[in-house]
Amino acid sequence: MSINKNILIEELVEKYPSSVRYLMEQGIRCIVCGEAIWVTLEDAAKEKGFSDQEVEGFVKDLNELANREQGTNKKGMPNIDVKGITD
Repeated sequence: MSINKNILIEELVEKYPSSVRYLMEQGIRCIVCGEAIWVTLEDAAKEKGFSDQEVEGFVKDLNELANREQGTNKKGMPNIDVKGITD
């Protein structure tokens, strides 16, 4: 799944739990009582005063985070830990 600005916060944190920390660091609270989780990423960011450019940055960062969480790189290929492998 590719994350875009129209993803619901609820869906984002359900599928990618590590996104909670990232969002909190950006000032977008997604698990605090009273904060809406049934809005889109874009709506939540705009509510906090972020620009369109910043929202696109969030989308890029969150996709990279999701790829790491799923163990894939930007091209969808599995990440391979090569530590300890010798020629």
